[in-house]
Order: sequence, then structure tokens, then C-alpha cells
Amino acid sequence: MDLSFADVEGKVCVITGGCGVFGGVFSQALMEAGAKVAILDYKQGRCEECSRGLAAKEGKPVLCVIGNVLNKESLLEAKKQINEKLGKIDILINGAGGNSPKATCANEFLTPDNMNDLSKSFFGLDIEGFRNVFDLNFLGTVLPTMVFAEDMLVRGGSIINISSMNAFRPLTKIPAYSAAKASVNNLTEWMAVHFAKVNVRVNTIAPGFFLTNQNRFLMIDEKSGELTARANKILNGTPMGRFGEPEELLGTLFYLISDVSKFVTGVIIPVDGGFNAYSGV
Repeated sequence: MDLSFADVEGKVCVITGGCGVFGGVFSQALMEAGAKVAILDYKQGRCEECSRGLAAKEGKPVLCVIGNVLNKESLLEAKKQINEKLGKIDILINGAGGNSPKATCANEFLTPDNMNDLSKSFFGLDIEGFRNVFDLNFLGTVLPTMVFAEDMLVRGGSIINISSMNAFRPLTKIPAYSAAKASVNNLTEWMAVHFAKVNVRVNTIAPGFFLTNQNRFLMIDEKSGELTARANKILNGTPMGRFGEPEELLGTLFYLISDVSKFVTGVIIPVDGGFNAYSGV
């Protein structure tokens, strides 16, 4: 068996959320491996800037495609462009996602002492904010798979979903994000079974704690620039004692998209510095 990941070369790879922290690292690594990369973003200016930056770094073109992961028509148009310019899709990375302050509780716990202000608890959540976060993370995985994975049927392909350690153990304050990522894990297993006989594999990477644009407001104090109490609790619960670096997801990513793992489907792999294994004692 070839263990070099050389089979990734020439494959057509679509990355939703391709301009995000993880998406940018994934895109660059796949380009370096010789894949034909299409990054999908709903903001044209950001997508073009991101693709130009990647092209300059790698000395080869990267396709920028505008599409909204919650709008099937826009995804169908994006697929048409990808097929015309790169060919049929071999790899889909569902990287679009994130949290929002509107779907976040101010208080970790509802207690008798803070019940006089329910706006800071579950009862005060903005339902539209909750819906937006859930839809982005869950339906934003469902719809791109419906559209892009059709190219893979019988000829083969690999779908990688991006979940979170919140899917295993929900964190306080962020119920919509945790529920959505748990749903992504369940969907991964369901799709892996559904697609197993048509040569399409579906797996998930569950990152632990990385500093991203979506969680920075919870991890870094805006005034002091220091780690928040919540961030310190996370690090205390992570045996390796630090946040992850986005590049540290690449080994798992390449394992799952390549033929090295061709008998692997329906798995969720934590990349979390030991967080999921640690009981706190």
C-alpha cells in the first residue's frame, strides 16, 4: 500500500468556509499536495482576496466560487462552475460553521441567585441567533453534501465534516453550537451507511480548542488582551495544556481523504490534546 498520500494529487476538492482559519490551512496544504482546490465563500470580496493570497503563496491558481451553504440554488450554480473549470468533485470538506454571541448565554449556570435576570440564561437566548448558528453548522453541512457529493457516486469520493468536541461534551453557554455539532456527528454516521455501497466515504474531524474568529470573544478579554477565566478552564481540562494549531489537523485530514483509509467510514476523530480523554482528576 502507498502510504505517501500521493493519490490526493489531481483530485478536485471543494472546501466550504474555505476562507476561514481551518479552511485556509486546508486549502494551502491540499494545493501543496497537488489537488485542484475550489474554495467556497458567500462573500465575493473575501473569497477573491483569499484565493489571490493562496495563489501567490503556492504559485498556482485556486478557484474562488461564491455560494451560500444555506441556499441550494447558489450551491448548484457553484457546482456548475467547479465542474466546468476543474472537473467532477472527488473530495468535499464541510468547513463552514461557527458560533455567535446571539446564541450564547451570559451565565454558565442558572441559579436561585441570578434568576432575577433570565435574559442572561437559556430563557434570554435570541431564537433567531440560535436558529442561525444551528442552521449554519448543521444544514450548512447537509446542503453542500446534497449538491457536491452527487459527483462522487460509484466513481468514489470522500466527505469530511468538521465537528467539535462540543459534540461529545456540550460546553456551557453555547447550546446552539453544541447541539448542531452533535447533529453533525450523527449525520456523519447516517450518511456513511447510506453511501457505503456507492463508494463514498463520510468521516468527521472533531477539533478540540483552537483560537478562531468565532470563539475569540469567549477566550480573550477585549480590554486586557488576557485569557478569560473560561479559556483558562479549557486549558486546565486539556492535558497538553495549550490550544491547538490549525496545521495540527492536517495529518488527520490527509489520512481520511486518501486511500490510506479506504476502509474507514463513519468515524469521528477527536484532535483535541487529550481533552475528551481527561476526567479532570
